Amino acid sequence: MTRLLRDLPLPARRYGIIHHRTAIRHARRSSIIAVSRILLIMGGGIAAYKCLDLIRRLRERNHTVRVVMTKAAAEFITPLSVGALTNERVFTELFDLDDEREIGHIRLSREADVLVVAPATADLLAKMAHGLANDLASTVLLATDKPVLVAPAMNPKMWLHPATQRNMATLVADGVTVIGPGVGEMAERGEAGPGRLVEVPELVAAIEARLEASGSASIPAAGPLAGRHVLVTSGPTHEPIDPVRYIANRSSGKQGHAIAAAAASLGARVTLVSGPVAIPDPPGVFIARVETAADMLAAVTAALPADIAIFAAAVADWRVDDAATQKIKKTRGDGAPKLALVENTDILRHVATLKSGRPSLVIGFAAETHDIVAHAKAKLASKGADWIVANDVSHDSGIGGEGARGVPGSGAGRGVMGGDRNAVHLVSGTGIESWPEGSKAEIAQRLMVAAAAALDTRAGGR
Repeated sequence: MTRLLRDLPLPARRYGIIHHRTAIRHARRSSIIAVSRILLIMGGGIAAYKCLDLIRRLRERNHTVRVVMTKAAAEFITPLSVGALTNERVFTELFDLDDEREIGHIRLSREADVLVVAPATADLLAKMAHGLANDLASTVLLATDKPVLVAPAMNPKMWLHPATQRNMATLVADGVTVIGPGVGEMAERGEAGPGRLVEVPELVAAIEARLEASGSASIPAAGPLAGRHVLVTSGPTHEPIDPVRYIANRSSGKQGHAIAAAAASLGARVTLVSGPVAIPDPPGVFIARVETAADMLAAVTAALPADIAIFAAAVADWRVDDAATQKIKKTRGDGAPKLALVENTDILRHVATLKSGRPSLVIGFAAETHDIVAHAKAKLASKGADWIVANDVSHDSGIGGEGARGVPGSGAGRGVMGGDRNAVHLVSGTGIESWPEGSKAEIAQRLMVAAAAALDTRAGGR
C-alpha cells in the first residue's frame, strides 16, 4: 500500500510551495480519478470547521461525500450545515432504529471507496489503534474493509505524547494512510508546534492519491528488513531567535528522506523524524514533523524502540538561551543584539549511549568541509555510534555537478547540500569504505542494504 504521510505543513512561509505543488500535481491527474464515494468521519476539535470547505471541494470534483459526526464534532459544526453541503443525511447515532434495522454501521463502512478521518483527534486515533467501538464513528472504522486515511489534529503536547506516537505507529503498521499534522500556531493562546490539521487542498490531493493507489497491493512485499523498525532523522532544525528569525543550516533533507524511502522499500516499518524541509514525503513511512532540536529529541525518544536508528538530520548545535517573544527591533546606535547560546542535546550520542533500549545499529552522519575521514573517525569514537557516514559538503567538493562556467570545484555548483548527488565514506570500527559519487537515492539504497546485512549478522540470522 502506498501511504502518504504528509504531516508536512509548517508555517506557510516555509511550506506553502509544497502544498501548492502537491495540489497541482494531483489536480492535473484529476481527470483520471473516477467519481468516488467518500465517507468522512469528523472528530471533535476546532479544526472541524475546515471540513466544510473539504466537503465543498470534494463535491466540486464530483465525489460523493457522506459524513459520520462524533458527538464532540457536533459541538463545533452543526449536522444541518454538513448535510446542506453533502446533500446527504448526516449520521451521528450508533443506535438509530431505522439505520440499525439494516445494520447501518456495516453498510456505511462497506459502501464507501475510502474512509477519511478528519480531524482525527487523539481519542479517535486511540480507539482505532486499540480496536474500540463504542460509538458510530469507531464502530464504522472497525467494521470497514476499505482504505482509511487519517488527518490528525490536536494540541502539540498531545501529538508528541508517547501514547499517541505508539498509537500512530500501530495504525501505520495496520495500513492506515496518515496525512499531517502540520506545525504552527494553535488555537490556544501561546501554543505552537505539530498538531495542526493540514490545509484542505493538500487533504483533497491526499484523498485522491489514496483513491488512485487503492488498486495496488495492500500488503507490502517482503524484504530483508521485513518486521524491523527503522528510525531516520532528516533535514535541518530551526532554533528561534524571536518570532521572525531563527538559527538554521542548509540541509535539504534529501539524503535522509531517500534513506527512509530505501528502508521502506526493503520491507521495514519506518519512522521519519523530519525538520522543516521543502521536499515531498517518501511513501510508506510514518513522519513526525518537528522544528527545533528539542522537538526532534522528543520525537526520536517517542519513536523508540527501533532496530536501526539513522541520524541524517543536521541538528543545530546551539540554540538561543532565551528566545525573544516579540520581534527584536533594530534601533540606531544600539548595535547588534547580544545572543546567549546554549548547547542542544546531542541526539546521536544520547541514543547511541542508551543503557536500555539502544537500537542494534546506530548510524550517524558527518557533514564536513575538510579532513573528512579524520573528523568522521573522531565522531565515531566520541558519539558511541556503530557507523558514521561522512561526506564533503564544501562548495569546492565537485560533487553534484559543475561549478561556474563549467569548471568543477569553482564553488558555484549546487554541491551536496540541496543537491541530488552525494559521495560518502562509511566509517566503522572495522575500517573505511569510500563509495563513489551517485544519486542520493543510490547512496541510500546501498546504505540500507548494508545495514540490513549487518543487522542480520548481529542477530545471527533470522
